[in-house]
Amino acid sequence: MKREDVLMEALPYIQQFHGKTIVIKLGGHAMVDPVVLENAIRDAVLLHYVGIRVVLVHGGGPEISEKMKQMGKESVFVGGLRVTDTETLEIAQMVLVGKINANIVSLIAKCGARGVGLSGSDGNIILAKKMELQKVEVGGVQKDVDLGHVGEIEYIDPALLNTLLDTQYIPVVAPIAIDRHGGSLNINADTAAGDIAIALRAYKLVNMTDVDGVMDKDRTKVFRKLTVREANDLQRSGAIGEGMIPKVMSVIKAVENGVSYSHIINGNTEHNLILELFTHDGVGSMISLS
Repeated sequence: MKREDVLMEALPYIQQFHGKTIVIKLGGHAMVDPVVLENAIRDAVLLHYVGIRVVLVHGGGPEISEKMKQMGKESVFVGGLRVTDTETLEIAQMVLVGKINANIVSLIAKCGARGVGLSGSDGNIILAKKMELQKVEVGGVQKDVDLGHVGEIEYIDPALLNTLLDTQYIPVVAPIAIDRHGGSLNINADTAAGDIAIALRAYKLVNMTDVDGVMDKDRTKVFRKLTVREANDLQRSGAIGEGMIPKVMSVIKAVENGVSYSHIINGNTEHNLILELFTHDGVGSMISLS
């Protein structure tokens, strides 16, 4: 396409999204590759400057595991789930808030916008409770496992996020929550992004990950558009693997609770965020009610 054609294709989408809130979950390779992360932030800043209210939520599981290894502490997983003891929680806070979050804010500044780094405990944005015992299969036997300082979200307070958005800042949220006793809990970043999108009454939720979108069981086809019913059917059929389950559950929940559209895209390809939002065909999977 000619450059002017590309811009004209984007125009109706820019008009449609102007003044709307879009929550973007940064994950996958972007959390360990500085080039991929900077490309994603540059795209997010472009969205900001065409009048979209952008909120970024990020994970950081691989970096947490790497930092634990450097500090001589082994990551403990039971049935694929990370156990977060007190020391692991402290390392998670160090990595998520002290390193990744601060780095994203710096990249936003480098790209010419203003970011504010937050954890879910700032302004009581994410109130959570300790996750109940999880039933997992270990060696063919079902066991009840205590995952430690891992939380499930009770409530999202969007007040601080809305204040920042109203004053032209880009909030950057790390998935550390606060409980009713003032303690900290680690939260799944996909879940946090979806619940924040619901609380903000966002127009869109975009989950940037390492795969091209929701795929069939043979991993040969990407579904460009799915209804919630179709996405649920794919999940029940076993087409959606373990790593994708929380992402798909999060985007389905968001759409069922007022978010107009949710997207899952591959964040490793430069400008996929822009192509997904501002072109007719898109590059990932879009989920809507109908």
